[in-house]
Amino acid sequence: MNVFVELAVLRGEHVQLEPLELSHADELLQAASDGELWKLWYCSVPKPEKIHDYITHAIEQRNAGQELAFAVRQVQGGQPGRVVGSTRFCRIDAVNRRAEIGYTWYAQALQGTLINAESKLLLLQHAFENLRCIAVEFRTHWMNHRSRAAIAKLGAKQDGVLRNHVIMNGTLRDTVVFSIIESEWPTVKQHLQFRLSA
Repeated sequence: MNVFVELAVLRGEHVQLEPLELSHADELLQAASDGELWKLWYCSVPKPEKIHDYITHAIEQRNAGQELAFAVRQVQGGQPGRVVGSTRFCRIDAVNRRAEIGYTWYAQALQGTLINAESKLLLLQHAFENLRCIAVEFRTHWMNHRSRAAIAKLGAKQDGVLRNHVIMNGTLRDTVVFSIIESEWPTVKQHLQFRLSA
């Protein structure tokens, strides 16, 4: 069994990450509708009519040992609230103990809040402390300046830019690659915990 895709609920003070299931479809659609996020051409947020396909594909990838997608549920006053977005482990390389955190998006009203910082803290903690990763990657579109800034703010370092990396929505995507390596994790963890406590 690939431990990278074993089902786990990751709980924090502000968010709870739950393995993505079809039962999340309605709430996930509501989250994506806040800002009509599917209109952002450089992101991979599902259109309303594709939400079930999006989740089904994520489950298929999990069953194939390739990805582990989560619904991001906001926690308020210690109680689980509504689903506000999604994130996942992808590009899983269990042999080399590496994975990417990607396909992350949140309802527009919650972008730039502690939701992202705590989600990343939970994912990174799981990756480095439970899965014993030696490196965790982040990738984003060159044109997604907000995402690039958010990744750098986590403490990840930019490794480089893959020019003309993939064809996306009929255009050529330059992909910016960031990573955090195992030796950097204690400092990154302290930084994220400080951000959350402040």
